[in-house]
Amino acid sequence: MVLISSIILFALLVGLLSAIGMSLWVRPKAALDRVAGEIAASEQSMTHPSLAFREIMRKLGSAMPSSPKDSGLLQRRLLTAGFRNPNALRILYGVKGTLAVVLPILVVVLTFTFGLSDQNWIGYVLGAAAVGYLGPNEFIRHAAKKRQKMIKKGMANALDLLVVCVESGLGLDQAIMQVSKELQTAHPEISEEFGVVNLEMRAGKRRVDALRDLGLRTGVDEVKKLVAVLVQADRFGTSIASSLKSHSDYMRVQARQEAETKAAKIGVKLVFPIFFFILPSLFVVTVGPIIVRIFRELLPMMNK
Repeated sequence: MVLISSIILFALLVGLLSAIGMSLWVRPKAALDRVAGEIAASEQSMTHPSLAFREIMRKLGSAMPSSPKDSGLLQRRLLTAGFRNPNALRILYGVKGTLAVVLPILVVVLTFTFGLSDQNWIGYVLGAAAVGYLGPNEFIRHAAKKRQKMIKKGMANALDLLVVCVESGLGLDQAIMQVSKELQTAHPEISEEFGVVNLEMRAGKRRVDALRDLGLRTGVDEVKKLVAVLVQADRFGTSIASSLKSHSDYMRVQARQEAETKAAKIGVKLVFPIFFFILPSLFVVTVGPIIVRIFRELLPMMNK
């Protein structure tokens, strides 16, 4: 059984490496020709491994069935996580299908190789398939939440800088572009989002639609509130500088209130760490020597 499992594992590895080698070396110019749009007969260039892997995953994802409802949800989540490639959804489906097949095969090989409770190998295979299919969704969800947190963290600085730019005489479009340039190092996420808004407006999209897409794309409440303020100021013709300054003061007060709320919850959250980690150490330090003296002195006296 061990010999058969070793042969199966060796055959799987050889087949996988052969497929990767064929995709990388037999047709090395496919990705470069697709990007450049030109075919140079005399040149022979190699395709980057990441491009070949994306192309394979895209083809696998295109062949997999998917419901429109789930596809729309995953597409919005990919945008929130910062994946703007048009083929990102197909690549995600390809990765999910590949992991759903590869992980059960590896579990079967490892189970029969090391003899890990052969009676439950079906459960292991089903669990590995579920992890392989649902794991990428959880990764995208975690990446989206992390990016939303970073956008929320940089929103205060972006809003203050936006107020300064508008009050100095710049228009809203130029202010957004300037904020995007200034925050590239400190807050790259919000800088990227403002850069997308600027590119959309330069491409001909209306400012209101570009700002609303910003709120929908990020999914952050603070960004949606800022978009609502800018849309209302643009619709009713009020001063953008005063509106942004009032909203900046409101956001500052809200941030202070959130900080005070978190500080008030610290006492309750410290109960469990103190009870499970600090108090046992205190008991060992304070009561431990007394118990040692009891065992050394009182117990021998009682035995006499």
